[in-house]
Amino acid sequence: MSINSRPTGETPVQDVQRLKRNAVGTVGVIFMAVATAAPITAMVGNVPIAVGSGNGSHAPAGYIVATVVLGLFAIGYATMAKHITTTGAFYGYISHGLGRVVGMASGGLITMAYVVFEASLIGIFSFFAQNMLLSQLGVHVHWIIPALLMLTANAILTYFDVNLTAKVLGVFLVTEIVMLALGAVAVLFRGGGPQGFAVAETLNPLGAFSPAAGIAGASAGLGLFFAFWSWVGFESTAMYGEESRDPKRIIPRATMISVLGVGAFYVFVSWMAIAGTGPDRAIELAQDADTASEIFFAPVRSTYGEWAIMVFNVLLVSGSFACGMAFHNCASRYLYALGREGLSTRLQKTIGATHPTHGSPHIASFVQSGITLVIILSFLFAGMDPYVHMYTLLAILGTMAILIVQSLCAFSVISYFHIRKNHPVSKHWFKTLVAPGLGGIGMLYVVYLLWQHKDTAAGTASGTLLFTLTPWIVVGLFVLGAVLATYFKLRDPRRYELIGRIVYEDSEIRD
Repeated sequence: MSINSRPTGETPVQDVQRLKRNAVGTVGVIFMAVATAAPITAMVGNVPIAVGSGNGSHAPAGYIVATVVLGLFAIGYATMAKHITTTGAFYGYISHGLGRVVGMASGGLITMAYVVFEASLIGIFSFFAQNMLLSQLGVHVHWIIPALLMLTANAILTYFDVNLTAKVLGVFLVTEIVMLALGAVAVLFRGGGPQGFAVAETLNPLGAFSPAAGIAGASAGLGLFFAFWSWVGFESTAMYGEESRDPKRIIPRATMISVLGVGAFYVFVSWMAIAGTGPDRAIELAQDADTASEIFFAPVRSTYGEWAIMVFNVLLVSGSFACGMAFHNCASRYLYALGREGLSTRLQKTIGATHPTHGSPHIASFVQSGITLVIILSFLFAGMDPYVHMYTLLAILGTMAILIVQSLCAFSVISYFHIRKNHPVSKHWFKTLVAPGLGGIGMLYVVYLLWQHKDTAAGTASGTLLFTLTPWIVVGLFVLGAVLATYFKLRDPRRYELIGRIVYEDSEIRD
């Protein structure tokens, strides 16, 4: 499928292959974005850490703070999406707002983040699948078996158009949301736990900045970081613009619904879990990894019985699979976006190509599968654990990269509308200046929190070489992208003009 797409500015028309149009609607885009957040994994995995080592029973308040900051970021991001429709998302937005050099540097960094996120989620999927098979069926399998099965399934499903993936993710997403909601609603109708709803102990926003009481070494910053970590991937709404039915409407709407909807859900579910268990009891349970999940499981077990815990464990497996598949789609589209721009003719004809029937970035998808296979086998041959090492280390690497790029994207919104003075009709003191400015500063604060607590977040994996190299990988890729863009600027200005400029102007903004 080809379309003549004119990059903004004085760049000549480039004949590029585009993704399948009208393949997905608002609900599908929301499913794709929310699946990357993996609600059940975020809740059962992150909340206990925040409770036990972070801001204690005020973990739900940490989610309130994260919702506000990310909501501010999303306001500017959604406004940008009304004017720029590109699969490159962050890459395209930053190129337009902060320039091509910063755009190329950010494009390489964000692509790396999504590439490693798939392998990270395969790690935790393998861990959950291995444990479920052992506990439910008494069957022990090596973790590499479910890892390779998930990798294969991702490659097959994403070969077809995005609508198929959206439907599969939708089924998994709805089931995990229903299960989390059942547990929360049970506590709500029961009137809370031993201390009632414990509103003051859980929802006071000021409490999000206080460490867990009585816990040596607890840090409110760690709790806030894990709250923000639970949203990673929501910004992927923009990369499905070219495949959506009305991108100027759908992408801004899906972005705000994803951020605010997920935020409200996270606050409610974490609040009910802690209230149902009891704030003091929840902090006690969270001190031991073997009992931490009881913050969620205990209220569910007491209300519905042991069968519900079995369903919970199954959904942890399917939820991590859905999240990994969503990240595979994200990584494939970033690889495709970078490849199609004509910076390299060979790349444009391979990873920059789309399937003639399905309109999917099928070659970029297979490349992503190949990279992920190499990563998985590297951890296998190094004798590393799929959860302790592969999931944790790659998640920290990807999160550090994505938070930096998110911050740059927030500031690019300000530059695009107020410094470069594009689209004066959308220029607004709050939507395009104050909101993205506060959101960007908030993102930089989270980067600081990650840096400050990276050893705690990595746990026993903090002594590995990959952990030591993580900040250097992030800085190195950013510098490499900037150097590459500068090379094109000096040696091949025509190609330099293409950086981040393949956008689609085939639909007007509809107010």
